[in-house]
Formats: sequence, C-alpha cells, structure tokens
Amino acid sequence: MARRLFSEWLGTFFLVAVVIGSGIMAERLAGGNIALALLGNTIATGAILVVIILIFGPISGAHFNPAVTLAFVLRRDIDRKTAGYYVVLQILGGITGAAVAHIMFELPLFEASVNVRTGISQWVAEFVATFGLVATIFGCIKSRPEAVPYAVGLYITAGYWFTSSTSFANPAVTIARTMTNTFSGIAPVDAPAFIMAQLIAASVVVWVFGWLLDDKASSTG
Repeated sequence: MARRLFSEWLGTFFLVAVVIGSGIMAERLAGGNIALALLGNTIATGAILVVIILIFGPISGAHFNPAVTLAFVLRRDIDRKTAGYYVVLQILGGITGAAVAHIMFELPLFEASVNVRTGISQWVAEFVATFGLVATIFGCIKSRPEAVPYAVGLYITAGYWFTSSTSFANPAVTIARTMTNTFSGIAPVDAPAFIMAQLIAASVVVWVFGWLLDDKASSTG
C-alpha cells in the first residue's frame, strides 16, 4: 500500500510539474503567440502522461486523478478507503508539483491564479473532457490494456485543442492550477465548478460504459 500511495503522489507530482512548468516555458518562449504556447504545453502534457502511466501503472494503476479513482470506486474495482488515500495523495502530489515548478522558474512558491475560466461553455467542456478521458481508459482496459498509456496521452493532447477549457479533466490538477498565476492557471473561485463537472462526468461514464461494454448485454443484443 505504501508503494501504491507513493506512486500516486509521485505520478501526480510529475504530471502537475510538467503541466505548469511547460506552460511557463511555453509562454516565455512563444513571444506572445498564445497558440504556440498552448502547443508547447500540449505536447509536454501528452508526453508525460504516457511516461508516468507506463512507469506507475503496474504499481498503483496510475490514476493520478480523483475523477478516475471515483470511477473505479463506482465500478467496485477499488475499495473506498484505498480510494480516499489515493485522492489525498493525488492532491498533495499536485500541490507539490506546482510548488516545484515555481521553484524551477524562480517564481513565488504559490501564487493564486487570476485566469478566469468560467461559464456554461467551460463547464460543458470539462464534462466532455473528463467523460472522454475515463471512456478512453475503460475502453482500452476492456480490449487493449497495453494501449492505455498511449491512448490517454493522445486523448489529452487532443483535448487541449477541442475543448474550450483546454481539458483539465482532473480535480487534483485543477486544485494545483489555482496556485499558479501563470499560463496554465485557473482562478480559485472558478475551480469548484470545474471539479463538479469532472466528478459528474466520471459518474456518468461508469453507467454508460457499464452498459456499452457489458458482454452479457452484447450477446443478447
């Protein structure tokens, strides 16, 4: 259990450090070109997801995301006590990742974001982003489990560009991103609605894919 929990902390640490760190680097190098900055942020995030899932998947299952953990609880693939520990370590890993990213770029340890991300379009985007992420995981586990790291990395890479919210799809990452007043940040007041949309999406996808991937249902039409 200790190794599983440490893996969730360390994996989420790397995820957030890359999300925020690459956002800072991209913004500094893009010369004001927001599309170019987003592209740099996107490539780094998709790449690190593949890497950390490959590393930590065999140890903890590589959730790194309370919405994913919730989905596995609802599927009864993980018990609630363990899930609670996972979520705490994911949030702590994300906060640590934000702090270390700031240290690397000589910024204040924590700085509340002023980036406004709110409104129905953003909330719907987060629902879609999270639904698609969890669907990707469940679909691959069913048919091609070895493809999960690559599919998740590719999905989030796409999500940065087809969702208006740039696909946070992760409550732990959302919390951490309230603590950085940089390219990837979100204002703290806007975070609860994002998290609510993410958790609702994770719950809905369990029901939808529970039916869609049910072998007994498929055999009877």
